[in-house]
Amino acid sequence: MRTLLKGGTVLSTTGGSLADVLVEDEKIVAVTAPGVFTTADTVLDASGKYVLPGGIDAHTHMEMPFGGTFSADTFETGTTAAAWGGTTTIIDFAVQAKGTSLVSTLDKWHEKADGNCAVDYGFHMIVSDVNDTTLKEMETCIDGGVSSFKMFMAYPGVFYSTDGEILRAMRKATETGSTIMMHAENGIAIDELVAQALGEGKTDPVQHGYTRPSALEGEATSRAITLARVTGAPLYIVHLSAAEALSAVAEARDGGRNVFAETCPQYLYLSIEDLARPGFEGAKYVASPPLREKKHQADLWRGLRTNDLSVVSTDHCPFCFKDQKELGRGDFSKIPNGMPGVEHRMDLLHQGVVAGEISLGRWVEACSTTPARMFGLYPRKGVIAPGSDADIVVYDPAARQTLSAETHHMAVDYSAYEGFEITGKVETVLSRGKVVVSPSGFSGGTGHGRFLSRDKCQYLN
Repeated sequence: MRTLLKGGTVLSTTGGSLADVLVEDEKIVAVTAPGVFTTADTVLDASGKYVLPGGIDAHTHMEMPFGGTFSADTFETGTTAAAWGGTTTIIDFAVQAKGTSLVSTLDKWHEKADGNCAVDYGFHMIVSDVNDTTLKEMETCIDGGVSSFKMFMAYPGVFYSTDGEILRAMRKATETGSTIMMHAENGIAIDELVAQALGEGKTDPVQHGYTRPSALEGEATSRAITLARVTGAPLYIVHLSAAEALSAVAEARDGGRNVFAETCPQYLYLSIEDLARPGFEGAKYVASPPLREKKHQADLWRGLRTNDLSVVSTDHCPFCFKDQKELGRGDFSKIPNGMPGVEHRMDLLHQGVVAGEISLGRWVEACSTTPARMFGLYPRKGVIAPGSDADIVVYDPAARQTLSAETHHMAVDYSAYEGFEITGKVETVLSRGKVVVSPSGFSGGTGHGRFLSRDKCQYLN
């Protein structure tokens, strides 16, 4: 089965050029000057459109347990929404509960995802219980295609690891060549600030932001970088939101260390003003780290331009406002932490192109090519080139759309970007050569998505 995408501007990390793309079955077989091929089983006219590699969202939480409930998107609904938004690969987190093994946890997440995904997927491991058995099981996970391990400096009693435990895991990462991912907030100090606020009767959602100040993200990020320096471990800071944390990452990278970071669309476009919306509306915007003051946004955009921020992921962890976010009425600390976003990442980052914040090449790099390299998927994913998987997005840069819960496909009852007017829209999506989204609608299906066994980070010095 051959598919020809003709007349489009094919994008890469260096920009765009007019070219045709020939797909045979699941692979790209040729990228040529326009008109070299004229026939195929299916011909898609991409004239006036961008043709770019499918997006890779390296940070999602489908069916994630949190605070007595689960994130609203299943692997079926979440990957379907991802496809609608031009994301053809997700990397989700398998969550180790204290007292359980990494291997049994990974098996459980395979059971959740297998046969239920509309696009391809991989896993990171969340390590919440550091002991001799867990450290040994990290090797088993790597053999199973999971080469990155997330740890938490936040959430004492749930996910939190001490500096000593982090040090032990980092040594294992150095030994195996795997990557430690870090949620960098000072959870011990934050818990004290939360208790203080509640003791003073301050219960509104905005207190979530006030009790998790940016300085404590900066401190934890610096501490994680120091521990990584001591052990030699590769370090990836997840969902970086604050200028102080970015400064620490930039300094480490300028020093040639294997330190990387991602940010998320919510930190580029939303702020603590959203957490402070009247009534209980701010609960919709409770995530960790919290939304910051708007002044941080300019620093984050600059970090994207300079590559101190390497990747844009979503931290997609949706909880419905009704019945889930409402668990925290009267106590902001009980609001489930997380926001929806997997469907809108590509569009929101394209607004950075429209506004002149980033280039077309940087858009592709941050959303697709760099996460592919960072997490051992390149060149199978993240590039339009012969031999690569035919994960391809045809994107109309001139189309207009308004984001809304009424039209999105995520299984959540609100949009964090309700009413945002967007320039640009996904027109057609191919996942391994199969058209899964087109102007006529969704034509993919659960079970199409396959598990991706990943290699190690391809950026290590």
